[in-house]
Amino acid sequence: MSHDPYLLPDQRRLLSRFWESAAGFWRGGSAWRAWFLVALMVATVFLQLWTQYLLNFWNRDFFDAVGRRDGQELWRQAQHFVPLAAASIFLAIVSVWGRMTMQREWRQWLSSHLYDFWLGGARSRRLRFMLGEHQTPEYRIADDAKVATDVPVDLAVGLLSSVLNAITFIGVLWSVGGSLVLPALGRHITIPGYLVLAVVGYSALVTAAMMFIGRHLMRVLGESKRAEADLRAIGAHLRESGEHPLAPDARPDGRGVIGDALAKVIAQWRALCWQLMGMTLVSQTNLLLTPVIGLLLCMPKYLVGLMSLGEVVQASAAFTIVQAAFNWITDSYARLAEWRSSANRVASLLLALDEVKAEAERPANLDVAAGSEGNGSRAQAGRPSGD
Repeated sequence: MSHDPYLLPDQRRLLSRFWESAAGFWRGGSAWRAWFLVALMVATVFLQLWTQYLLNFWNRDFFDAVGRRDGQELWRQAQHFVPLAAASIFLAIVSVWGRMTMQREWRQWLSSHLYDFWLGGARSRRLRFMLGEHQTPEYRIADDAKVATDVPVDLAVGLLSSVLNAITFIGVLWSVGGSLVLPALGRHITIPGYLVLAVVGYSALVTAAMMFIGRHLMRVLGESKRAEADLRAIGAHLRESGEHPLAPDARPDGRGVIGDALAKVIAQWRALCWQLMGMTLVSQTNLLLTPVIGLLLCMPKYLVGLMSLGEVVQASAAFTIVQAAFNWITDSYARLAEWRSSANRVASLLLALDEVKAEAERPANLDVAAGSEGNGSRAQAGRPSGD
């Protein structure tokens, strides 16, 4: 059986169509505000990194003072902590404002673009007679457009922060942890940068586990959203049929139809629940183990006096930061799947409206072409034979 490409477009086409429209926020009249918000968020990420870097070294100095029982130094470090904490809190607030302002502005722009495209040129009426995955466009614009603009901002900021944190604190781990010398078979084996190797290996293990357990998440999430949309569409159709004065019983089997749609929603919700339970198992285990592993890896050098208490705390904190940075994919996997599903649904609506627009313009183009051809024939017929 052949399928209309507008009904079953591939992933590349859907994402391309989504960004074709969504990227318009960074062009035209809204461009200056969009780029200002981008610059603000990037600057905030760098400042947060610098503050976190200073706090990491503050941890070392503070716990070194604890180890020496140096009350005067502890008081001095407490005074240093106040401006660092204030800067961290202020930057966190600015980050929330910039991120949510970007999401709000982008959603408003994209939703307005979709409403104009859907309601203009009588396309909303023509769309009702087309088959495909674009039912209930009002819900797609209200719900899916929100997710499609919220999630990319969060993911982009998180990715930039993770890359910068990984680069910065790998340097801290390498300098603080140094090399580890282990006796083996009567010899001594030196492992350079052992904390860096450990965090890379551990992060790879956690990422592989999360990707394996959540390998079906995108498909399940997409089918769940599709089932929810079908349920809303059937409910809206039953309401419209019941409100019609000439056909109040147009769907006598409506209870059975909507019952089947509800059963599909519940089945997909159950499948999504199992996926998220498995992913939560990995993420929560990782959350509990990471700081403990960082401390245990530092114990061999601490016990022989090669690391101070402050350096142990500093290295453990850096280990946790780097591991969290490497696990950006696993931490964002569910949201990435949610965004891809919503972006695909917005794109399928845009493709359907593209087709409606093309069909509406096709007769006019054909009439113009036919008229031009007829005028040309008449002009040719009226010419003298000697021309």
